[in-house]
Amino acid sequence: MAAFDQAIALTSIGENLYGGATSAAYANMVGPFGGVTAATVLNAVLQHPALLGEPVALTVNFAAALASGPFTVEARPVRTNRSTQHWVMEISQADENGQASTVLTATAVTAARRETWSVDEEPMPEVARPDSVARPNMAAMVEWVKRYDIRILEGQIPVVWDGAGHSSRTTLWVRDEPERPLDFASLTALADVFFPRVWLRRATAVPAGTVSMTVYFHADAAQLGSHGTDWLLGQARAQALRNGFFDQTALLWSAGGRLLATSHQIVYFKA
Repeated sequence: MAAFDQAIALTSIGENLYGGATSAAYANMVGPFGGVTAATVLNAVLQHPALLGEPVALTVNFAAALASGPFTVEARPVRTNRSTQHWVMEISQADENGQASTVLTATAVTAARRETWSVDEEPMPEVARPDSVARPNMAAMVEWVKRYDIRILEGQIPVVWDGAGHSSRTTLWVRDEPERPLDFASLTALADVFFPRVWLRRATAVPAGTVSMTVYFHADAAQLGSHGTDWLLGQARAQALRNGFFDQTALLWSAGGRLLATSHQIVYFKA
């Protein structure tokens, strides 16, 4: 089993309840990598026996960082329509007093997709191929970075923290390391691989952490399956950084140019 699959693995422990545990392979500065936590809560929906269709949208609110060790995921469908289904999820973990404490809340929409007229309004930019781009030396930052092959085309993490940043945009190629076929869970995690936009725009290393993240899935399972282990092109930027929070918009295209997912975050940062 790949490290990613081990990290998001869940065991049914009751009606709508699943047990999991954090993975040292995806450790971040505080708690696990948010992308893998989001993928874990989506995985509870994906393996739920009442699931209708495939993910269309996922919103995750990070109330607190997961501590190392076991946790419980609750995932329940709150309304099922003819072609859509609405979910409420929660991750809880025992606190220092042994009481269950909520560390994450989430909602999701799944749907039975159908073929319709389609178009991508946001075309993939023309960029150099990943094999012509050197890998950045990011391995020493945090453990989870080692789980991805990242090739940054523009918007690298600043080499000098001098406050002279002028843009928040990063464009990069990325895929799982070792290579792993793309699916909804891994696409969720990949939507969160971008380092905090404030680091780039301000060129200052300040504490930052995602408060809420939404991922919109534009591809179905068959399209993700045909992608295989190929590269994704990702692009992220902020629109406003103010009063301790900034937003982040991210886009993820297949190597062939199809927009697979978009993501939006609100991120806390310390001035």
